[in-house]
This record gives sequence, C-alpha cells and structure tokens, in this order.
Amino acid sequence: MKFDSPLFDKIRVKPSKDRRVKTGGRACEWHGCKETATHRAPKGRGGDKQYWNFCLAHVRQYNQSYNFFAGMNDAAVLAYQKDALTGHRPTWKMGTGKRFERPDLRGLGDGGDPFELFGEGLRAEQQARAETRPVRNAERKALEVLSLEIGATPVEVKIRFKQLVKRYHPDANGGDRSTEERLVEIIQSYNYLKSVGFA
Repeated sequence: MKFDSPLFDKIRVKPSKDRRVKTGGRACEWHGCKETATHRAPKGRGGDKQYWNFCLAHVRQYNQSYNFFAGMNDAAVLAYQKDALTGHRPTWKMGTGKRFERPDLRGLGDGGDPFELFGEGLRAEQQARAETRPVRNAERKALEVLSLEIGATPVEVKIRFKQLVKRYHPDANGGDRSTEERLVEIIQSYNYLKSVGFA
C-alpha cells in the first residue's frame, strides 16, 4: 500500500479523545449540588413538559422516589387509569343516542346528517324498500325457514342466521348429524336471501 495514494488522502480517523471544548452547561438543580446537569426528570402531574435538570447521581435518586400519583386517593387513581385506556378522550357506549353533528352541515337534514348515515334514515329506507318491493314465493319460503316475517330487515336476517347455525351445527350438538339437513336448509335460505339483497 502506498501512503501517498490519491485515494486515501481524505480519510479521517476518529481521535482517541474527544477534542471538543467542553462548556459548563446547566448546573444541577438539586439543592447544594454543583455538578453539570446532564439529565432531565419530569416535574410531575400538572407540570406537563416541564423538567428538572439533574446530574446523573441526583436523577437516579429522584427517579427512585418519583410517584406520579402522590397526593391522589385510590378512587382518583382508578379513574385516571380507566381514562388512560382511551387516551383521556371522551367516550360513550354504542347506541346511547349521541348524534353526529357538524356545524357546517347544520340545517341539512335531521341533526346535520345529510346522508342519514348515523340515524333513522337507513332504517326508514329499509322499511320503505320492504313495503314497496314485491316479495317472491322463494323469498317467503326462505324467510319461513329462518322463522322470520316478511318485513324483516337485513340485520335481523343476519342475526337470525347466526343464531340458527349455532343451534343446528353438528359441533354444537356433540357431533350429532341428525340436524345436518336442517342446517343445510338454513344456509341455502340465507344464501338466497343474500343474493336478492335481503342480507
């Protein structure tokens, strides 16, 4: 290897010691400590994004005694932990009557839902379709197999199908195949209703 090669004239080797000038930096905020603060520690509940600046020894000491829930009773701690599951955002159970409302769509339909995605519009449309559409004999028979009335909605058909499959499936009856024919009828009826738009 030639030491005067033009290929190797730009190679830099990391020095064994850090040659940068060390500045004093922040002082440790621990009472009576004169070391440089190299670590941050959170100030605690209510002091979001606020930190103490400590040296390594004092940040370790602080972390050992740190308690986020200090001063809170058990009920408050449990409530905080429950809210933490949803990221402290408000929630409510499905179907409790809370309505979707946007201020820019106010006045367009009931509750600011112009396409009626969140309310009774879908149910009303299904009922209107069931009342205006003539029901064929095959559909009547399929609904009869599922023990449903003619005005059943697609949701009701699906729920009933799932209930009947659970009841008549051989695995649910200890491997008994006597209900297998009934199960085949139920599946065929459901598939037919699905093909004509009932489910």
